[in-house]
Amino acid sequence: QVQVVESGGGSVTAGGSLKLACVASGDTDSGRYGSCMGWFRQAPGKEREAVASRHSEGDTDIAESVEGRFTIYSDNAENTLYLQMNALEPEDSATYYCAVASDSFTQCWSEAHYDSWGRGTQVTVSS
Repeated sequence: QVQVVESGGGSVTAGGSLKLACVASGDTDSGRYGSCMGWFRQAPGKEREAVASRHSEGDTDIAESVEGRFTIYSDNAENTLYLQMNALEPEDSATYYCAVASDSFTQCWSEAHYDSWGRGTQVTVSS
């Protein structure tokens, strides 16, 4: 079982930056194909959407809406996943969730792959 804890949310004005961190503990690598970690977000009244994902072999994906502004990276030694968010916009306001997949996948974008979720961290961007 994997425990997932996010941190780093907060309130900023448009154009500001935040860095989210996600620490996963427990069995985060289920096999020789590696595993996935990702960031998702959900704004009030909207469905949860994928923001960025990272495969343990290094491949990353990022949503078009945040491409060029957000960066996902990992510090494998600390088993920590980061989401650096720059040039934040009010539309980025949401609860951000980190998720970990316990099975092996070749791509990490699908929400259905993830079975361990954090409680979320709130990001609020004011105009």
